[in-house]
Amino acid sequence: MKKITIPALMLAVAMVATGCKKADDNPNMGPAQEAGAAIDNAGANTAAAAREGAERVDAATDRAAANMENAAERAGQNIDQATDRAGEKMREAGAEVRQESREAGQNIKEGASDATAATGRAVERAGEKIQDASK
Repeated sequence: MKKITIPALMLAVAMVATGCKKADDNPNMGPAQEAGAAIDNAGANTAAAAREGAERVDAATDRAAANMENAAERAGQNIDQATDRAGEKMREAGAEVRQESREAGQNIKEGASDATAATGRAVERAGEKIQDASK
């Protein structure tokens, strides 16, 4: 199957549309000249449409690039904020651990002091019993 090219198709359409007589509006132009003018006009229209399409694609590409830059910047800011929040939480947790360690140390000191006092009282009672027994 043969492929029909666009220029050949446009030429055929132009020739059918103009017929084989001279144009009424320009008697100096023959059918071949009219077909050539029609092809030139079609080519110019196609080129203009292609330029407009390319400009639209270029504008869309610019918008997409700007959107990507904005999205990347927002993502970076979100990461920075999350990092800051995580750092603050870690500082708070560290302070909490230090406070609990101090309290536990104080409890140990108080417990040791209480144990020492209780041991002292037990030794004192034992000493009193020994003295009472030796009398």
